[in-house]
Amino acid sequence: MHPSPPPSASSLISAAPFMSSVASKPKCINAITVCRCSSYSYSYSQPPPLQLINVQSNPSNNMRPLDESETTQVFEKLFKFTGNNLKNIVESPSHEGLDQNPGRYCFRLHKNRVYYVSESLVKRATNIKRENLVSLGTNIGKFTKSGKFHLTIQALNLLAANAKHKVWLKPTSEMSFLYGNDVIKGGLGRITDNINAYDGVVVFSMSDVPLGFGIAAKSTQDCRKMDPNGLVVIRQADTGEYLRNQEDL
Repeated sequence: MHPSPPPSASSLISAAPFMSSVASKPKCINAITVCRCSSYSYSYSQPPPLQLINVQSNPSNNMRPLDESETTQVFEKLFKFTGNNLKNIVESPSHEGLDQNPGRYCFRLHKNRVYYVSESLVKRATNIKRENLVSLGTNIGKFTKSGKFHLTIQALNLLAANAKHKVWLKPTSEMSFLYGNDVIKGGLGRITDNINAYDGVVVFSMSDVPLGFGIAAKSTQDCRKMDPNGLVVIRQADTGEYLRNQEDL
């Protein structure tokens, strides 16, 4: 993440996240990464990589902060589903951990998986050997062998709480979606306004239970005019994966 040795703890702790009007490609400024997601720019200061979190000083543990490219990919994916609500995810104070002040949430990479985790848990996890560390915090996605980031079903609660666009399924269509199928117009109960084709959408039951997420195949306006068999949402993940793909989660 850092092109140069990390700054002092005091300078990092004082570098709180803030909105930025920077309109250039992502770049690293000391501890602050300026990520540009579509028309949205956000400056995110990684939590302090102090001695306790310095991966280079502990070669037996490969948990580390995301680098510039990885941070940009993760933020782009999250922004697709949350829009400006991304700031709620980045700035959210943490309630996890044993410390009286567990800090805020941050992102960590471990074995190609990205975790959303409190600073308190990160500090404790650095004392665990790589081969013994299975997971920490919430796994929200993973990087493929080609270096592409994909959100996984474990990110659903985070996306649902900050979703910009939503669709609700009729009770008769829930099971089909949970078996891994796309959403068609006939199964659509409700849809939020102003969805454009290829926007990220979170899928709910009519009782507001998050079921999964996907990509809008049509805009809200087009959905209201299409026939019952028309494709509305291309499924990316659903909670049925907890049963179907247990070994991969």
